[in-house]
Amino acid sequence: MLATVVLILVAGCTSASRSPGSGADADLSVYLGQKLDWTKCKDTAKTAADAKLFADPALECASVDVPLDYAKPKAERAKIALTRLPAAGKAEGSLLINPGGPGGSGTSFVASLLALWQAGTVAQRFDIVGFDPRGIGSSTPALDCYTDKEYDAGDVPRFGAVYDITSAEEAAELAKRCTDGSGGLANLVNAGSTNVVRDMDVIRQVLGDDKLTYLGYSYGSELGAMYAATYPEKVRAIVLDGVVSPDLTASEFRLSQFAGLQARFDDLAALCAKSSDCVLGPDPASANDRLLKIVEPLVETPAPATGGRDVSVWDVYLGISGGLYAEAKWPEVISALTALEAGNADKMLALRDTFYGRTPDGAYSQDFDTNIAVRCMDSRRLTPEEHTALARQIGKVAPMFDLDVFTAGNYHSECEAWPAPPTRDEPWLADVEGVPETLVVSVTGDPATPHQGGIAMARALDGSLLTVDGKQHGAYLLGGSKCVDDVVSKYLLDLKTPPANARCSL
Repeated sequence: MLATVVLILVAGCTSASRSPGSGADADLSVYLGQKLDWTKCKDTAKTAADAKLFADPALECASVDVPLDYAKPKAERAKIALTRLPAAGKAEGSLLINPGGPGGSGTSFVASLLALWQAGTVAQRFDIVGFDPRGIGSSTPALDCYTDKEYDAGDVPRFGAVYDITSAEEAAELAKRCTDGSGGLANLVNAGSTNVVRDMDVIRQVLGDDKLTYLGYSYGSELGAMYAATYPEKVRAIVLDGVVSPDLTASEFRLSQFAGLQARFDDLAALCAKSSDCVLGPDPASANDRLLKIVEPLVETPAPATGGRDVSVWDVYLGISGGLYAEAKWPEVISALTALEAGNADKMLALRDTFYGRTPDGAYSQDFDTNIAVRCMDSRRLTPEEHTALARQIGKVAPMFDLDVFTAGNYHSECEAWPAPPTRDEPWLADVEGVPETLVVSVTGDPATPHQGGIAMARALDGSLLTVDGKQHGAYLLGGSKCVDDVVSKYLLDLKTPPANARCSL
């Protein structure tokens, strides 16, 4: 349940960012004094999937009011959904969690890993609290550009190397759909990471914690670093796992991600070549060409799958990308490609649905609409010339993606017509001072947030680095490594960081 938004990351807000309106904090007393009404999550579930996910009576749910616009705290409000697993013993505080994205649900993340939390040591002394950032999951207002049925049908901006937006008119239509579907301009343009970080500080105070204890995966690492830079005096402990590089622009980071995906695909091809009937052929060096030949027919004619849905070339690449997130899933990617070449698209559709977090009843738990909204409020907008050049560069660093439909067109940024400017600068982290020791967890073969980013983050925060040998996106509680879990838990509980050059493996 890590954030599966492999290809669309980059955000932040620090001293390098534009600050939110001065003086606004003085008007937040009405928010900071609110009392949480915790109820059993199973009693508030609105869908069959949620009823199943949140069925355990140990889970409690509530919501926190925050200003929709921190410059106007007395105006409209947003509600941030929380899910809590109360500490088994006397609670010493709360561990606030974000699983990434943007678009991942922290409430669902806590529920999905419930058994692991209950078996571990951290939940003995801390309440485990997941939150849905504004626009996501059970938080309101919801941000919607397209319906779940439109995602099923592929009637949405599709993503290969970049979004397949090829004109100013298409970019304007996306911005209008997102504005209309989100209930108005204010809801849409206040979705950026700057406001999420301020929401986190309200949550901390409403939970009754003097200082923040936080765990952030993937994009959640950005939120944690941003919080540390914005509120260094309010940090108790911060763990950043699967870390987004703080010293790259959005375009540079995107290129690094595609390079990481290509490296893991090369590894997958080498694994496949050990079999005499490898769908990618016996020579890993030729695997990119083999892949392109398998998928090229889908550019014009998507493959039918069971249930009346079709699998497009964009679906295939999303499925492959999601499968590359963890070495344990590589056999599933190979099996899906083998079946696809033989005319059966069902396994590839299943991988695509996993990427999106699609439930059996057709709901999408990974919120790509909010992902777009957050990124448009976080990052500099590229000109059509820059965006087109980026697509070409991606084809060079990741030849597995170098199809004409992905890299040969003329592209416009999905954010080109966004109705408000971004709220921070690039790179998104600079001049971080006075932060208590943090812990960065970085996997050497992470395909989505390359290891160099973890090294850069630990340096930027002057924190500790735990290097983890493996090929997976994220490690704590996700890789079955007792070494990783023990190091992170010891830090969260007792603020004991590992020695220099500490290393674990998955």
